[in-house]
Amino acid sequence: MNRFAEALHSLAVTLWAGALWAIGLLAAPLLFKMIADRTLAGSVAGRMFLYVALLGIGCGLYLLLFRLARFGSHALRQAFFWIVFLMLALTLVGEFGVQPILAALKQQAGAQAVMESVFRDRFAAWHGVASVLYVIECALAVPLVVLQASAPR
Repeated sequence: MNRFAEALHSLAVTLWAGALWAIGLLAAPLLFKMIADRTLAGSVAGRMFLYVALLGIGCGLYLLLFRLARFGSHALRQAFFWIVFLMLALTLVGEFGVQPILAALKQQAGAQAVMESVFRDRFAAWHGVASVLYVIECALAVPLVVLQASAPR
């Protein structure tokens, strides 16, 4: 069982970091370049970001629980643990804090596209917050992957 748990640990890091980078840095920008309808591109990108967030929540929880089970309170002294914790916190804030605000602004805009409504500036500001959170998470994934090899397991 130990080997399986350790393999799952490596897989969780790989999936989470890879999904963050693949969707946020490759797929989403490409969508907006290739699809003329920005509303459609945004809708597809939003769905992909939701899946990445759900994957991140699952991977983050597993990694934290794995570390706590393996090292107990000593896990709190590991940089790896705190990077995972921060990435998970950013994911949760983005998904359950910022995304509901963006969805409410879209709903308030009604049939009109939100970027063509009076809610444009608020939507752009909150979208900017979501983007910054995501970029920070992508950046934190770099030391997560690097530390994975040297962090005690």
